[in-house]
Amino acid sequence: MAKNIKEKYSDVVVKAMQDKFKYKSPMQMPRLEKIIINMTAGQDVTNSKAIEEVLNDVMLITGQKPVKTVAKKSLASWKLREGMPMGAKVTLRGERMWNFLSKLIDIVIPRIRDFRGINPKAFDGRGNFSLGVKEQIIFPEIDFDKVRRIRGLDVIIVTSAKTDDEAREMLKLLGMPFKGMNNKEAK
Repeated sequence: MAKNIKEKYSDVVVKAMQDKFKYKSPMQMPRLEKIIINMTAGQDVTNSKAIEEVLNDVMLITGQKPVKTVAKKSLASWKLREGMPMGAKVTLRGERMWNFLSKLIDIVIPRIRDFRGINPKAFDGRGNFSLGVKEQIIFPEIDFDKVRRIRGLDVIIVTSAKTDDEAREMLKLLGMPFKGMNNKEAK
């Protein structure tokens, strides 16, 4: 699975990007650096069982042991104190990153209800892309019967691209289904 998307990057994407952006050196070519997955327990942060469920879900989704994230500030409305665990985070690189991206594009995104395409403007200005997933149950590893509460997660794709246009073009060529981008640029 990852081999296909990695081969697609080296065979198809590199050539198309060099033609479009006129890179003088192959080292100017944007690359995927890492993918960060973040999930919080939401309103259940005071429940230690909910934190364990979040850790388990992130581990199942990514295939890597997550790191507990802790609150930076106290939030009285959630009964959250500074330093309390509130979720999990994983940083994927290398082969696991390519596996996850392939699974995201080929399996997970098509399972989103009422899907009309990904927002092509969800870039940060430096070529990094953020995707919010509303339900963790769209991942095939999650057993729906064992889910106590549906939670969302954030997927951040970090690239070495200098501009959002370069990163958008690279992800589009890799198969990311952006909204309203058949062959024209999103502006």
